[in-house]
Amino acid sequence: MASRTNKSSHLIGVGLDHKDGHKRITQAEHFSIVGGSEETHGRMTETVIKTFETLEKRGKSIDNVQSKELSDIIKENIPS
Repeated sequence: MASRTNKSSHLIGVGLDHKDGHKRITQAEHFSIVGGSEETHGRMTETVIKTFETLEKRGKSIDNVQSKELSDIIKENIPS
């Protein structure tokens, strides 16, 4: 009997501006943020958390949102 694999989408953020020697990793069910300075890592994490909140308000999930809409939501949620 063949097994069926349920695939779930996962966002990955990579910060490349770390120079302080710290290895930062933030993981959740549908996203992972790695690297970056403290500021960059925090901004990426905030952006992704707000993105998932927006998706939930719209009744959508990472698995059923169109890539263009997801891109727009991410851009809307980047902290100023």
